[in-house]
Amino acid sequence: MRPDPSDDFADGSAGIPRQRAALWSVPASGQSGDGGLDDPLRLGRAMRLRLLAAVQALLADPSIAGQSDVARLAAVVLYAKSRAPKGAKNDNQTSIWVAELGRWMGVGESTVNRRVLTPLRKSDALHTREKRNAKGRPTGLDCLVMPLWNARKSGGAGHPLALTKAELATLLRLCEALFGHGWTPEDKEPTPPGLLAGRTGKGAATDRLGLLLMVLNTPASGWLQLVGGSVRAKEGRGAATLARLLGCSPAGARKVLARLTDAGAVARGHRDTVTRMRGKGRVMLLPVAHAYGRPLSSLGAVQEPKSSSSVRPDGAFGDLGPAEDTDALGTSGIGGAQEIEEAADPVRPDDAELHTDHTPVVTPIADLSLSGGFSGEGRGGQGRRPGRACVREDQAVDGETGAAGVGSTTAEISPLRGEKPVKSPVDEQKQAGGVAAGAGARLTVVGGRKTRQQGRSELPADLDLRVALTPVSWLWTKLNRWQQDHVVKAAKAELAQLRQVLEWAGQAPSVLASRLTSRLEETGGEALIARPYGWITRRGLVRRPSCSDVRCDDGLRLDTGADCDNCANILHSRRAWRVRIAAEVDQELPGLETDARYREIEARMRRHAEAEAADLVARQAEAREREARRAAARAEAETQAAIERERAAARQAVACEDCGRERSAGLCEACDHRRQTEALIVESGLLAVTWSADPSDPVAVAAVATEVRTAIEDAIAASWAQFQQITDPVALEAAGPDAVEDAAAHNAFVVAESAIGEYRHEALVMLGRGEEAQAEARKAYATELAKPWFQALPDSDDAQRAATEAAAKAQTRTAEHLLAVRLEQLHAQARPEPVRPAPWARRLPELAARPLDGEALEVIA
Repeated sequence: MRPDPSDDFADGSAGIPRQRAALWSVPASGQSGDGGLDDPLRLGRAMRLRLLAAVQALLADPSIAGQSDVARLAAVVLYAKSRAPKGAKNDNQTSIWVAELGRWMGVGESTVNRRVLTPLRKSDALHTREKRNAKGRPTGLDCLVMPLWNARKSGGAGHPLALTKAELATLLRLCEALFGHGWTPEDKEPTPPGLLAGRTGKGAATDRLGLLLMVLNTPASGWLQLVGGSVRAKEGRGAATLARLLGCSPAGARKVLARLTDAGAVARGHRDTVTRMRGKGRVMLLPVAHAYGRPLSSLGAVQEPKSSSSVRPDGAFGDLGPAEDTDALGTSGIGGAQEIEEAADPVRPDDAELHTDHTPVVTPIADLSLSGGFSGEGRGGQGRRPGRACVREDQAVDGETGAAGVGSTTAEISPLRGEKPVKSPVDEQKQAGGVAAGAGARLTVVGGRKTRQQGRSELPADLDLRVALTPVSWLWTKLNRWQQDHVVKAAKAELAQLRQVLEWAGQAPSVLASRLTSRLEETGGEALIARPYGWITRRGLVRRPSCSDVRCDDGLRLDTGADCDNCANILHSRRAWRVRIAAEVDQELPGLETDARYREIEARMRRHAEAEAADLVARQAEAREREARRAAARAEAETQAAIERERAAARQAVACEDCGRERSAGLCEACDHRRQTEALIVESGLLAVTWSADPSDPVAVAAVATEVRTAIEDAIAASWAQFQQITDPVALEAAGPDAVEDAAAHNAFVVAESAIGEYRHEALVMLGRGEEAQAEARKAYATELAKPWFQALPDSDDAQRAATEAAAKAQTRTAEHLLAVRLEQLHAQARPEPVRPAPWARRLPELAARPLDGEALEVIA
């Protein structure tokens, strides 16, 4: 039996259209709105945020963003129907017919081909492949959503799009409950159509996508989370929220919201207030509310205002008077008849003061265009209270008396208690104000003494700053230019920090706007802020972390919007410490009274907190010391680098030791190449000696070295001749006076470097053919065949291959060892032996035999 809507919603006439009974046309099978635990619309908070992040990440992908709503909805459907990875080749894919995909979105096959498949293929958001059976007939279309594939290949399991099998199934069931077309498979329970299954044609895909996004943004209460900031009264906050979700204009979102309301999926209305005034607008997702078993009456749901003479009219301004009296002189300047016609359905914020607008009596109003309609506004810079209405009332306002001098300009031209001028002076005042405003003056008199520069009335042109500062747009107009510039700097700095923390940098403006909105709700509204500049820069924009995590703001994560886990850990740790201290008190001081036990626990908790604070201070001091040491080390390194640079500059100014070329750092490039070439030639000769001559025979060594030198010098000459043939000598000389010399030295170095490599290879080959290397190779060969796993089949291919490789390695190692030993021997022979002084036993007789200086002079004389 289908339930009656009035049974679940106690107030059947609570502002809900009769068309919403269509919500109950869906069979109560657990697919939509039956309120059971298996209802697909009963999403836990973690699951809802997970699916919301996945859908937003998919729609924000560059290949899908900017597409039509039908293409974006198709991407979401194909993503929900994709298979989770299990190691198969068809992971992340889904098979579907074009006609079935069109039924999911409420459009035809031609629309799917023209507005879905073609643009998604062109933007590389979708790869498709036609499936055919054994007879070659098409059996469907294999689709691969490329953002999902890229996320699983590059982002891993932590990517928002990398949903598990259970999460994909939950998203698919949610789509089926909202706009699935319904089907009856064989040997399975039928799947009933979703809420918007009958909605087809133009705008059907937009309605489906909007409903899905609103459901994912709706908690268990059933109320849609609305955006903050200023919105146009014509569209309303619900349309602004849906426009933010769909990425369209508020006017278009208002039409979508109206269609969803007619379809019975959405209910709109306003909160009831104590004074029966229309409160803040709200939007309820009826399927979500019913899935959690929350009737409208229990939530303070949408209700029509009761007909009573005491109810304040929607369009009334000022005191509770009739609308036709709004042109009286006693009505506030912001509540004229024209504004009532433009804003016939004003929405009063929840945090606004319930105070009526009074007639100006004594207090001057500097600028009616900036008035917010609050009692006492515009009393000048002193902020004092107005005098009594009867003060100096019996004096004539002629400009001569003292009362006239002290009174306000408005009092001079406004009728008070019986004064009825022929022509309304208020009109003259408005005309004068209009002329003054049109003069384009930039300075305003404050308190009659100082002047200040008016600020810009419009928010900054930067789109990010405009989005972030929208919630405080009214406070923005109260700032002067200097303050506005500093607010812009502070907002830019905070946006830069948010971009470093958030996973998607584009969310920084909206996150900052949400922060300002929550701060305004804490304060009670913009009207209660006395110092706009100080509030914005020191309270509104400032992040208030509850823990050490840079992503924490008032106990919430900036990147996910969920509760901060670190704050929960700190709270859990504090509770654990309290439980531990309470147990210690019970163990050490049994039998205490309740109050004494509580005081003892609090005292110990206080001491523990002081110890933690002292430890934190110590750790912070240690961190500052480490930072100071690092800074000192960096400064020392920079100083040393500067010294090295100075030394390098000084060395660069030294002339070449060999040729005397100036500014060559002691050795020019050509001379350096010459020295290296000479060293390479000598080393090549020694390499040739290691296998072709006896290292202990100096004559043989010199002969081989001379032969190698001659060969390398001939190769250098041949290479230089070839270089001169292919090079224009005029261009080479034009390059500089030392270009030819540098080129020749570099050419000799390259040839010698190539030659030494060849001589080393030849030495290794020849030493490897020697008896020592061959003996080592035979031993390694036999050792490898003697291993247990080769003893059974020593003639097998594997055994022979392993033995051959072992022999080759042993031969190579032996050749390298012989080469190193012989080179060391040759180097030792080439080095001159150090001259050791003769012992004193030999030197003393020789020194004693020498005549002294005096004796030598006597001999000469």
